[in-house]
Amino acid sequence: MVKVIKVGMADLQSSVHPCIITTLGLGSCVGVALYDPVKKVAGLAHIMLPSSQQARNNSNIAKFADTAIVKLVQDMVALGAEKSRLVAKLAGGAQMFSFADGTSEMLRIGARNVAAAKEVLDSLRIPVISEDTGGNYGRTIEIHSDDGRLKIKTIGHGTKEI
Repeated sequence: MVKVIKVGMADLQSSVHPCIITTLGLGSCVGVALYDPVKKVAGLAHIMLPSSQQARNNSNIAKFADTAIVKLVQDMVALGAEKSRLVAKLAGGAQMFSFADGTSEMLRIGARNVAAAKEVLDSLRIPVISEDTGGNYGRTIEIHSDDGRLKIKTIGHGTKEI
């Protein structure tokens, strides 16, 4: 029996095989899925904002790219994953609203979330092996612990696996 683990907004979870870890409604948020193919340890973070450094209330470390990814790696290593084997897949980071010309970069939260996640992963030497980011539509994702595939479901843009 495969256990299904739900990750809420500004949340993260990890588990060993067999499991499916899923999160709903990624808009400008970014889903960071990590996987150790040898130990079959999967992890998923639903990241809302790029940096805890710019937030007044930063007590929830799962909310921010700079803190959530580090915590997710620690949790996965505690479950038997090897940091050097981890690979990442990203989804989300959409621009959900259109703004008039001259939009402030601060409002481009989706693109900033994707960039921040990649920066943190790069600093941890975890390669991003595939991604489905950007656009202007939401995504629901699930990472499968048997092979690390990331299933991405959208409304109007179909379902795919990366």
